[in-house]
Parts: sequence; structure tokens; C-alpha cells
Amino acid sequence: MTPQQDKTYHLSEERLIIKHSGEIPEVTYHGSIYYLTRDPEGPSLVLNTADLRFLQEMVLERYRVIILRDLTPENREKRLYRGLQRGAVNWERLTDFSNRYCWDLANIREEIAGALMAFLRQEAKDTNDGCLPSSINSTPRVLETFSRDLGINLDDLPSCWKKLCGNV
Repeated sequence: MTPQQDKTYHLSEERLIIKHSGEIPEVTYHGSIYYLTRDPEGPSLVLNTADLRFLQEMVLERYRVIILRDLTPENREKRLYRGLQRGAVNWERLTDFSNRYCWDLANIREEIAGALMAFLRQEAKDTNDGCLPSSINSTPRVLETFSRDLGINLDDLPSCWKKLCGNV
């Protein structure tokens, strides 16, 4: 294996680890950087900007997947569901990470905003129909901040959005 093939292999392996990391992929990213560059048992690579961006891109993707998981109505009754509160926290983590490393989140922001609106519409329908109690585990203020951060006008939220946060 050439040195470049070796580098590509190690970067791809670490990217895969980030993809399947837990709730805070940024921690895994920093662990990967350490392993690849300074760990005595690591490959002692010299990483350039493109290498770092390759790994950072997966951090963004992992946060995206985690946030969308918690904004998927079908997941509300599943063990993997963490709730809207966790989605808001992860959005904040994602934006902090993207600001630190100069990533544009316009496409992800749009996708997550759409998912939040769909989630709230479904939540309003299910609670109004009496099918389910509200699963929203955040305060109205958290939901308001999350919505605004995503570029959602509060007037576009379901009229009962504050009531959906009533169990908190």
C-alpha cells in the first residue's frame, strides 16, 4: 500500500467511525484527529485542510441524522427517540461546530426546518384527535428559539404549539 493509499484508508475508517458515533459526533471527530496524528499507536499522519474537511463533513451528516431522528413522528414511541429538546440541543451543537469550521448549513437548515414543521403538524393532529398525549419534552421558549434558529416564522407554527409544550 502506498503512503497515500494508507492515508486514504485511515481517513475512510475514521470517517466511518464518526458516522456510527454516538450522540456527540464532534467528540469522535477530535478523537479521530488525535488517533490519526498523535496517538503512539496511530498512523502518525500529517493532515491537510482537505483531510480535515473530509472528516468534518461526516460530523455534519451525523448531527443531521440525529436531529432528523428526533423530529420523525414515527419514532416517538421507540426507544431511540430522544425528543424535540434533544433535537434543539443538537442543532445548537451543529451550528457551533459549523461556525467553528466555516461550514454552510443552508441546506441542512432547510431540511430540518421542514422536518420540524411536519413534526409539529403531526403532533398537533395526534393530540387534537386524542390519539396521543404530546411527546414534546421542551419548554415553549426552547421550541421558539429552535424554530427561529431554523428560520421559521412563529406565525407559521401550528396555532396550538405552546400548548403542545404543556407537559414540561
